[in-house]
Amino acid sequence: MAHLIRDVDGEGCSGCRIEVIDPKTNKAEEFKPKDLNSLLGKCLLVGTVTAGTYSSRDYWTTSPITEIISENDKEIKFKTKNSSYTLEK
Repeated sequence: MAHLIRDVDGEGCSGCRIEVIDPKTNKAEEFKPKDLNSLLGKCLLVGTVTAGTYSSRDYWTTSPITEIISENDKEIKFKTKNSSYTLEK
């Protein structure tokens, strides 16, 4: 299960659903962490596979990614137009 955390306040979402969304076409594709540069300009969605968990939110979508800051075996740190995030794999 992945955890997406906004660095400034710890808000975010966890779940098995991780998708990369191209904001120009609204097409979603499976997240493949092998080529992180392909994430630039795209949004990341993390959440539950099916809605209805009775929580305040079932998924979190970032604004377009502008920079990959760092990566290791456990996490990816990146910036978007609005915030900085950590994606725990």
